[in-house]
Amino acid sequence: MPRTDNDSWDITQSVGATALGVAAARAAETESADPLINDPFARVFVNAAGEGVWSIYADPGLLAKAVELEPDVRSRIQLMIDFMATRTAFFDEFFLGAADSGVRQVVILAAGLDARTWRLPWPDGTVVYELDQPKVLDFKTNTLREHGAQPKARLVNVPIDLRQDWPKALQEAGFDASRPAAWSAEGLVRYLPAQAQDLLFERIHSLSADGSWLASNVPGAGFTDPELVRRQREDMQRMRAAAAKLVDSEITDFDDLWYPEERTPVDGWLREYGWDVATATFSELMARYGRSVPQDAGHAMPPTLYVSAQRRR
Repeated sequence: MPRTDNDSWDITQSVGATALGVAAARAAETESADPLINDPFARVFVNAAGEGVWSIYADPGLLAKAVELEPDVRSRIQLMIDFMATRTAFFDEFFLGAADSGVRQVVILAAGLDARTWRLPWPDGTVVYELDQPKVLDFKTNTLREHGAQPKARLVNVPIDLRQDWPKALQEAGFDASRPAAWSAEGLVRYLPAQAQDLLFERIHSLSADGSWLASNVPGAGFTDPELVRRQREDMQRMRAAAAKLVDSEITDFDDLWYPEERTPVDGWLREYGWDVATATFSELMARYGRSVPQDAGHAMPPTLYVSAQRRR
């Protein structure tokens, strides 16, 4: 179902279902022979959610059946697992670097099923604010509580839609804008209209004291190229068709969830406003972590730029 201005979702619907896809990919990577990351909670979330299109990533038997229906599924699934593994490693290293520098306020925007509060070695005194739809945070909190997991930092959930006045809610929850913070907007920007993207980073900037850190993956050059978008949609439709024959649940059309609009380049905007910025393309990030993009599958992933920045003191 296409996005609307005031749409909402739980963890198995709409944008929420994408968080389960990410968790399933993290579970598959964690359980692989030579994992780049270790997310022991990813499998917990997938199991708690039950069967869905995300199951193809984390269930080898289901994947084998999907390959029989659509041979290209295996390479596409592996590319997605590599994508999520390298993305996870990028943000893990970002947060650990910020913590090593002395930052003790962390804000995870659109937290989804990000389990970093529970699995990263946070220094004493670290507070992690997680913002997302109320139903998504409830699912995550209840699932981890039932599993007996304990956060490794002080966790503050801020249940709010990021299209609302989340800066006010964040500050009311205890966030101190006079102190440096580490911000992440992971897997978020492409699901925002261009104008909402601009507002998001304006708000982050306004709440960021000197010495703050920021990381995001954002649409890269060619993101809206009509031919690329067409090929990606065709690939996804084949995947959905195969999944629909194997999974007894509604299959979200993920292409309907993002906004193919021209956007302000986030890296340039941040530099203009006094941030020191580093960037990496998807291919560069894959290479950094010893992964590669098959030549025949390069069009399967939307162009992505990884941005990390520090606000000058």
